[in-house]
Amino acid sequence: MGKVPPLPLEEAQTRLLALASPLAIEQLDVEHSVGRYLAEPLCAMRTQPAADLSAMDGYAVRDDDLAGPWSVIGESAAGHPCGNAVERGQAIRIATGALLPQSAGCVILQEDITRSANDITLHGQLPVPPSKHIRRKGLDFANGDTVLPLGSRIGPAQVALAISAGHAQLPVRRPPRIAIIDSGDELSNNPERLAEHQIPASNGAMLLAMVNSLACDAHRIGPVADKLNALTDAFAEAADCDIIVTSGGASVGDHDLVRPALEAVGAQIDFWRIAIKPGKPLLVATRQRAEGPQIILGLPGNPVSSHVTAYLFLLPLVRTLLGAAAPVPKRFLSRLGGPVRANGKRREFLRGVWDGQSITVQTVQDSGALASLAASNVLIDRPAQAPAGQSGDEVFAYLLQNGGIA
Repeated sequence: MGKVPPLPLEEAQTRLLALASPLAIEQLDVEHSVGRYLAEPLCAMRTQPAADLSAMDGYAVRDDDLAGPWSVIGESAAGHPCGNAVERGQAIRIATGALLPQSAGCVILQEDITRSANDITLHGQLPVPPSKHIRRKGLDFANGDTVLPLGSRIGPAQVALAISAGHAQLPVRRPPRIAIIDSGDELSNNPERLAEHQIPASNGAMLLAMVNSLACDAHRIGPVADKLNALTDAFAEAADCDIIVTSGGASVGDHDLVRPALEAVGAQIDFWRIAIKPGKPLLVATRQRAEGPQIILGLPGNPVSSHVTAYLFLLPLVRTLLGAAAPVPKRFLSRLGGPVRANGKRREFLRGVWDGQSITVQTVQDSGALASLAASNVLIDRPAQAPAGQSGDEVFAYLLQNGGIA
């Protein structure tokens, strides 16, 4: 397998996501659905607005009676409609969001009106057209309209829309069960007490935080020793999970045991190695089970490599299981804020800081350097063999939601 050339990024992503299918549908209260994806198109069960409403505070009059003066015969407030129809020479005081009285076709702003007792006259401008300040029935949506397509992610605005459309519950996919396995004799779970030969087990916590940005049932296992039986035991512990993520041990060294451990538990390796930097030794395998294949994602052990491959592969995989319409992150076009060196034979993802106009490349790009990762909010996508870049050159980048950078 080592002689097979590394896969291009998009081919590897396509192959990985082809292994996954959206999970079972469950009904969830709308207010608890933030971060989930719609398992079915959402159709309105009511019309919004349900009737003509005023968009401003003012006076409702007929649209064939705009000269005035008028006599005020009642008031329409939000939630308290006026039962009177408006006739010629009459007006009804109306508030924003209130039901438009019968026969009214114009709302004149209160600041354009002079009132004395129950008589009003126009001293300002009439709205053009007369219906300018009226929200017509069905302006937002009508009963039966599709208000959100299949695979939409639910955020605060979608929650409000779903409720406004008459829904108390939404169809979503159940959260995927995920096990994250840290692998390596050098790892310790206690960052406050470390021997010289140890390093903190930070990758597992980082990956857990990444998947927890989506709706998941995730937990960590380990650190697991560099022993074949320790890894196979960890895989057995995670047998009921939809995804197993390993960090480290997926390369070709004497202590890289993920591949032989997978073979020992009956998993089938789908592909290994991708043509990107950092993150080349990515591994994807599957293990059969009654409720569908378990997908194993072997990420590199270097923390930046682990983060980059989780961003490009693990998160799209989770989104696919959750039923996302667009699981793969999208690039945006920006410009360099300074020079960047020529690229090598692999497509490279450089850490950088985007200020809304241009991107400054981080000086330190070592795959073990977490400080520059934490200080970055974008990954710059540099093609293989790209020439040196200068300030102002266009580049593609991926936006990271990375905590410290707005």
